[in-house]
Amino acid sequence: MKRIMITGASSGIGRAVALTFCRAGWDVGLIARRHAALAEIADTHASAVPLVCDVTQEDQVARAFADFGHVDVLFNNAGMFGAQGPIDQVALDDWRQVVDVNLTGMFLCARAAFAAMKVQLPHGGRIINNGSVSAHVPREGAMSYTTTKHAITGMTKSLSLDGRPFDIACGQIDIGNAYTDMIADMNATRRADGLPPVPSIDVQHIADAVLAMASLPLSANVQFQTIMATQMPYIGRG
Repeated sequence: MKRIMITGASSGIGRAVALTFCRAGWDVGLIARRHAALAEIADTHASAVPLVCDVTQEDQVARAFADFGHVDVLFNNAGMFGAQGPIDQVALDDWRQVVDVNLTGMFLCARAAFAAMKVQLPHGGRIINNGSVSAHVPREGAMSYTTTKHAITGMTKSLSLDGRPFDIACGQIDIGNAYTDMIADMNATRRADGLPPVPSIDVQHIADAVLAMASLPLSANVQFQTIMATQMPYIGRG
């Protein structure tokens, strides 16, 4: 049976992906800070293992991976949007919080997965980083989020290169407006400002795409995939 670790598994994209992999018969390690949300998934899916963990804490990440054991795939998903506004309105503490979660947290989880995949038998594995369309084109007032997501693209390329000798593949899924609580909150703010809601897509499409990437043999890799709402202003954005 294949085994996947999913960070940010308690809600949004992470939860949808976790449920999809459980239904597909995978063993699923659930990483997030909220035990109750993870337990809710594990209570109805025997193959799910709740692993309460703050991805910004090195010792907690190491313990979670040690507790789960063999890992075929990491979906490196945990992230946050952070405070919005032009750069002169972004407090240093808000910047650091986003960098800690979106960049350092993904680094720590990728590092733990990479180390395990190098030595486990059979060796090798796959890391799928959750990028964003913001890894390519920014949304206004999203300095911290945009910067960290651009950095994830560099992380993906570096992991792909360093992983080749060890049969460790790395790819990135760049998502545009999967309908989750984050998009719902964004739309509520837009409505209050007299703006229309942003185009979005069912989060299940994202989960299905991640499952397809994860199910490939290690001899094949989706290096970068963009999946987004058709009506998003991505091509020609700006």
